[in-house]
Formats: sequence, structure tokens, C-alpha cells
Amino acid sequence: LCFLLALIKTSSGKRLKKKKTSIKKCTLNPYYNESFTFEIPFEQIQKVVLVVTVVDYDRIGTSEPIGKAVLGCNASGTELRHWMDMLASPRRPIAQWHSLKDPEDSGGKEN
Repeated sequence: LCFLLALIKTSSGKRLKKKKTSIKKCTLNPYYNESFTFEIPFEQIQKVVLVVTVVDYDRIGTSEPIGKAVLGCNASGTELRHWMDMLASPRRPIAQWHSLKDPEDSGGKEN
């Protein structure tokens, strides 16, 4: 059982907004054809990060993060390029594949 958790945080780590997908059951290759819209004031857009985390859902215990992708002002490489493409075309979907990183790396835990 898995779901995606999307967070908008400040570059210092303060959570501003949070959204999550539906839970996908009985699959090792979940597919999420869902989108999120976050309204961020123009003056804040250069100071935020988008953290998308894949979470292993557990009804009984705690749900565990499997991996994450971080886009925004602290990003680099393809993640930063994707962020810049999104900023250049507001209100237009910009699709991009990203490899999951260790959920414990830079950006801290998403709770």
C-alpha cells in the first residue's frame, strides 16, 4: 500500500501546505495520475521547495517514507531544471520523471 505526499516548505524547512494522493493497493508499481495545485504568493515562490515523498502506508503501525524528490530553491540538476521550467510557464503542467532519493537526506522528515 503506497501513496504520494506533496509538501510545500520554506527553504528553512517550515511546512506551508500539504496534499496527498489516494492509496494504491496490491501493486509493486503504483501509478498516480493525479495532480496538485498549490497557490503560492509570487514573493514567496523563489523561497520554497516542493517535496514529493512516496510513503509505504501501514494501517496498524506508522507509515514509512520510501523515497522522495525535492524541487525548488534548494534543488540541483534535473530537479532544479524542472522547477525553473515550471516557474517559466505558470499554470501550465510541466511533466518530468525524477529518481527517488533517500527520504532522510536534506530536507528532513515530512510529518
